[in-house]
Amino acid sequence: MMEIKVPELAESITEGTVASWLKQPGDQVEKGEAIVELETDKVNIEVPSDEAGVLTEVMAAEGDTVRVGETIAIITAGGEAAKPTETTPTPKATEAPTEAPAAQEPKKEQPAAVAATEATTLADRPIASPAARKLAREKGIDLSQVATQDPLGRIRVQDVATFEVAPREQAKPQPATPAPQPAAPAAPGKPEERIKMSRRRKTIANRLVEVQQTAAMLTTFNEIDMSAVMSLRKRRQEKFVKDNEVKLGFMSFFTKAAVAALKKMPYLNAEIQGDEIVLKKFYDIGIAVSAPDGLVVPVVRDADKKNFGEIEKDIINLAVKARDNKLGLSDLTGGTFTITNGGTFGSLMSTPILNGPQVAILGMHAINLRPIAIDAERMENRPMMYVALSYDHRIVDGKEAVTFLKHIKDLLEDPESLIFEV
Repeated sequence: MMEIKVPELAESITEGTVASWLKQPGDQVEKGEAIVELETDKVNIEVPSDEAGVLTEVMAAEGDTVRVGETIAIITAGGEAAKPTETTPTPKATEAPTEAPAAQEPKKEQPAAVAATEATTLADRPIASPAARKLAREKGIDLSQVATQDPLGRIRVQDVATFEVAPREQAKPQPATPAPQPAAPAAPGKPEERIKMSRRRKTIANRLVEVQQTAAMLTTFNEIDMSAVMSLRKRRQEKFVKDNEVKLGFMSFFTKAAVAALKKMPYLNAEIQGDEIVLKKFYDIGIAVSAPDGLVVPVVRDADKKNFGEIEKDIINLAVKARDNKLGLSDLTGGTFTITNGGTFGSLMSTPILNGPQVAILGMHAINLRPIAIDAERMENRPMMYVALSYDHRIVDGKEAVTFLKHIKDLLEDPESLIFEV
């Protein structure tokens, strides 16, 4: 018998939430196979079994908070599936009437019966991503009723999000948890839905409020003529793809420009610790990306030492991991400066909030054609982007912030100059 314990999550994280059981009591488990997914403040972590056997007992339900070192499941070594404990709720309730009267009957036929039932249960279980299962739990949706367009039949979070939950109004005999009391009675005929905040969403909310309460945050703006960058990308794209097996995007230009500007304005690559300013002599750039549970900021390490192709590959890899909920804690910690691109969703202008304890964040926005005065006589339509720099005014003065953003503008309007800057 082996106990499955909550592993060490991170230096500052002591507990997590059971997001979903990937195996059910009675299921066969292979060595190294994940049996449960835990949600922490930053990432989801799959906990594997160190031995092959059968999952005989689970000690925490989905949604329960569990602490590091706590035993949450029991694996019984052996090759045969075993009947789950009577106290553990499982989908195998149909086995109880046939097996209960025969407690003292010969046990030779029991494994085969259990295995057969188990195979049927596994075959009927919908295939869904962890994020889709989590959203379905929050919305109270039965995954077996959700249709998907995925050619392999895998239910995605988009399928759950767009699923209509009409039958739920007629089938509420016994809610799993008491419904929270509304602050005020809902208006007759006005439908509403209550969704419990995930652990990660609560953490994001708390951190954003904390930053606004503790930092003297200010934002400065500028605009960049993206003509030169777009022309360079068009001219070099084919060769870049051939050499790097990845497309040349905008993020690598902004990452390189940010590193060059940080080297000239080091107080923007810093943090405050007590009454000290810690200047970072390395450049780990956080790139904000959208994930199923909210915005996350994975980090491109040593961006100053990487070329455009390496940066683009890192960003794509991190974005894929974020989309699939596969980011590790090491992907999210230790950034020194952050870039966020609201233009991906069409944002024209915004004031990004600091990603504490960092003291500055660069906001990119949509590229739109706008009439620009070339000189006193000429106007041209140019692809323009508004950029924003939010900064902590406690250690960054306005002159530094404005100069930083102006330097990024100058580099991107003459992108070849990036070769000589970093």
